[in-house]
Amino acid sequence: MTTTANEITFRLEQKRRVQADFPGPKSVALTERRKAVVAAGVASAVPVYVADADGGIIHDVDGNSFIDLGSGIAVTSVGASDPAVVGAVKEAVEHFTHTCFMVTPYESYVALAEQLNRLTPGDHEKRTVLFNSGAEAVENAVKVARLATGRDAVVAFDHAYHGRTNLTMALTAKAMPYKTNFGPFAPEVYRMPMSYPYREENPSITGAEAAKRAITMIEKQIGGDQVAAIIIEPIQGEGGFIVPADGFLPALADWAKEKGIVFIADEVQSGFCRTGEWFAVNHEGVVPDIMTMAKGIAGGMPLSAITGRADLLDAVHPGGLGGTYGGNPVACAAALAAIGSMEEYNLAGRARHIESLATGRLQGLQAELAGAGTAVIGDIRGRGAMLAIELVQAGSKEPNPDLTKAVAAACLKEGVIILTCGTYGNVIRLLPPLVITDELLNDGLDVLAAAIKANA
Repeated sequence: MTTTANEITFRLEQKRRVQADFPGPKSVALTERRKAVVAAGVASAVPVYVADADGGIIHDVDGNSFIDLGSGIAVTSVGASDPAVVGAVKEAVEHFTHTCFMVTPYESYVALAEQLNRLTPGDHEKRTVLFNSGAEAVENAVKVARLATGRDAVVAFDHAYHGRTNLTMALTAKAMPYKTNFGPFAPEVYRMPMSYPYREENPSITGAEAAKRAITMIEKQIGGDQVAAIIIEPIQGEGGFIVPADGFLPALADWAKEKGIVFIADEVQSGFCRTGEWFAVNHEGVVPDIMTMAKGIAGGMPLSAITGRADLLDAVHPGGLGGTYGGNPVACAAALAAIGSMEEYNLAGRARHIESLATGRLQGLQAELAGAGTAVIGDIRGRGAMLAIELVQAGSKEPNPDLTKAVAAACLKEGVIILTCGTYGNVIRLLPPLVITDELLNDGLDVLAAAIKANA
């Protein structure tokens, strides 16, 4: 596949259909069952329960069909039931579901490490370790950096999201719902200003200048020789799909190298063709010391990884890295198949096509609203199929979270699932499966445009 999804055969009809009684009686009944047994702290954005999913469509238990513009938060990039992934999982399960790689190893772990070493940026010697979740990958990347450098301090950035474990909560910037009342958090974590072009006080600041601002603060508050690692999302996810100004990432990476600091690229959400490249750092030619990966890695199976310089990862003593389920054989088989589908279908190219199609339409909507005196779309940004709309009060940059919620609810009522994000709760993020058809994507964008216009 190059720029269309027409060559892919889907099990489910790729059309939306929502009945009048949404949410239906079966979903309502499941919600009541859930209240009695599932902790209230686990929230769901959509009040329906999934029965089947394929391509860009999700079917619920009541027979409704929704256009999926969220991909399980950038997970099901190859679709929620890619035939190659399904076949690989079935074959793996027939042999064994688990042995623990730390006890009796197996080939699929090694084969996946080979693939990740091949795909990640840089031609240096690399090593890979497999885990279960993005947060676990981040924890271990920081562990490696601290051990290898003999330093303690870790630098993260405004608007960052790195996970929900104790250390990753410390690295995450947003208090609610991720951090409030869950402290105390891990020490020696320092937060620096991000390059956020839309909200910079000085709109002409360059990426290199924004990096210098952060570096100056690091030197002043911590000391470069005390920093073990800088960790950053090349495109921030939960913080609002913030794309730093060109030159920001390279300047940080160059300074980190000069100071012996481990530069960690958190590609948990932005990796695996999502941004139109295998990884978001590729857009600026940045080669991280360590990269964290998860989400899109395995077609929906729980798996994460860190890949990095061999000298860093091999510095850890035997037994210092691992976990009971890390690199589960079924998940490894799924990841190998998902990577194969990404290459076969050229999903990086497909992501670039999605960007071109969606951005053109969204920019047209932005101009239309501005011309009508309801300029509520403040910014359209992103790369590939990782796109965002920042909604504001008309004629200002004041965040508009109420409009954002209303738009998401209106889309859902019409059969389109979209996700929201952002430090201020005012960003709509678009993360369609990379195999979504143009027809389905355009239908979803029609619904989104109508929802924004109706609620602006």
